[in-house]
Amino acid sequence: MQKDAYTLILEAIDHGVYKPGDRLVESELADRFGVSRTPIREALQRLETQSLLTRDGRSLIVSSLDHNQLAELYIVRTELEGLAARLAARHATPEEIRVLRDMVEADRALLGDPAALSRANRRFHKQIHLASHNRFLVQQLDMVHRSMALLALTSLAAQGRDAAALAEHAAIVEAIAARDEATAGEALSDHISKAFVTRLKLDSGAIGTVG
Repeated sequence: MQKDAYTLILEAIDHGVYKPGDRLVESELADRFGVSRTPIREALQRLETQSLLTRDGRSLIVSSLDHNQLAELYIVRTELEGLAARLAARHATPEEIRVLRDMVEADRALLGDPAALSRANRRFHKQIHLASHNRFLVQQLDMVHRSMALLALTSLAAQGRDAAALAEHAAIVEAIAARDEATAGEALSDHISKAFVTRLKLDSGAIGTVG
């Protein structure tokens, strides 16, 4: 299925092709993605409405999050992700649990590669969202994760965070598999809280990065 202009630009931001502060130009985007300027213009307007782009004079740039916005985002994410894990423990099918376990196992091969692990991390969390079997929660989490694309550096780039995060993923999956709603919710909320602490330390220069 062919992706629309909105999805193409959003994925480019999410994958770091365009970073916070980068200017987006209609003609350049049209050339890059091989589409006309009209759908590009409509996509940019939609992204601006969602606060993923910010107007700078007559231009649009990729938004960035200040400290307060970052804290607000993580508060919401922590609560919603915890709810998703609790609902997944209640509703996930055996097949969905198997997929989550397989993801954790496959991701071990990505340790030391922050970019690849970040993409795998998004897939893992999305799978938990889907396993909640609550479409409205999935929609809200999609919005939160779109805003996460405005963070230039993944917390998984911090030294030692990748292995710890993967161990946390494994514990979350086992709690879901055991149908332990409380433990699953607490484990995922704690996982997000630790990621936030790591990000704050990265931003302050208190810890180094992988590589």
